[in-house]
Amino acid sequence: MYKVMTISFLRRALAVLAFPLLFAGHAQADRIKDLASIQGVRDNPLIGYGLVVGLDGSGDQVRQTPFTQQSLTNMLSQLGVTVPQGTNMQVKNVAAVIVTTNLPAFARPGQSLDVVVSSMGNAKSLRGGTLLMTPLKGANGQVYAIAQGNLLVGGAGASAGGSSVQVNQLNGGIITNGAIVERSVPTTYARDGIVHLEMNTGDFGIAQSVATALNAQLGAGIAQVVDGRVVRLNGPMDPAAQADFLSRVENIQVKLPPARAKVIINARTGSVVMNRTVTIEEAAVAYGNLSVIISQQAQVSQPDTPFGGGQTVVTPSTQIEMRSDQGALQRMSTSANLADVVRALNALGATPQELLSILQNLKSAGALRADLEIV
Repeated sequence: MYKVMTISFLRRALAVLAFPLLFAGHAQADRIKDLASIQGVRDNPLIGYGLVVGLDGSGDQVRQTPFTQQSLTNMLSQLGVTVPQGTNMQVKNVAAVIVTTNLPAFARPGQSLDVVVSSMGNAKSLRGGTLLMTPLKGANGQVYAIAQGNLLVGGAGASAGGSSVQVNQLNGGIITNGAIVERSVPTTYARDGIVHLEMNTGDFGIAQSVATALNAQLGAGIAQVVDGRVVRLNGPMDPAAQADFLSRVENIQVKLPPARAKVIINARTGSVVMNRTVTIEEAAVAYGNLSVIISQQAQVSQPDTPFGGGQTVVTPSTQIEMRSDQGALQRMSTSANLADVVRALNALGATPQELLSILQNLKSAGALRADLEIV
């Protein structure tokens, strides 16, 4: 019954995957902003170390996280509170955390950013905590933002009588608009009117299609393909006109060539995703189910004679059984598109795990016309 339900679910999933592709054409149109980014326009990661206070006894254990006590002592000294040396503070409402965010391009001082707060020690929960003022630094060690505020933790948990229940993660949270930008990062994307577009996927066909569409819309010679990932644009020299020029560039529609055939297999979850250019040459596939059953039972061993001096003991008895279902040889015809591939694989009635092995063997035999990527 389990196998039948699994096969039925797989067929429905593959059918849903193939349904929109039955009506898709061989070429699709996308905006350039969805295919490429402007070279030089990028985010910059920021990181900081801080303290979260106001926890309901769920903070760090000081003996196991001495850096929390050291950070708390340094913070109190900056606020004018002197803690005697050697004092063992048992503060359960404080937790050491790492604060991260991304500084977007063109960010200006005073702009607010969302930050992610993650526990660094052994705090049980950050729920209800408040992040104290935390400098956020870039890779060069300079402070670019200051974070502070109340945490929003998406998880929940409760414990009583030795039992506990928890939903989602309690040791991390976010602070919406929790950081204020203190310093901007210069963003240079045009030099002497020349702008470079970086394709999200390295493909000469996509780069050439983008250049062709740009030259058709903006004029011949505007775009030249540098390589499979970069397209060079000859934009206006006036900085005031560059924004309008790039806005037009980003919204130009591009007809893409057929994508490279690829099959992505997740061996941990048993999921298989393939694009519409995947084809299978004519092949024959046979498979069978092999199951190993290990059972263990307790048996009592008694001495042969009542007064022989032996002892009654319990000994385990292990049995191993192997079962193999005979697989039938199935013929798979040459397919032209993903719909044919789905129908061919459905005809085998394979479970997701069996499908992984079938695709790998088809690739090894040269019958699968696609790149096989296992993640």
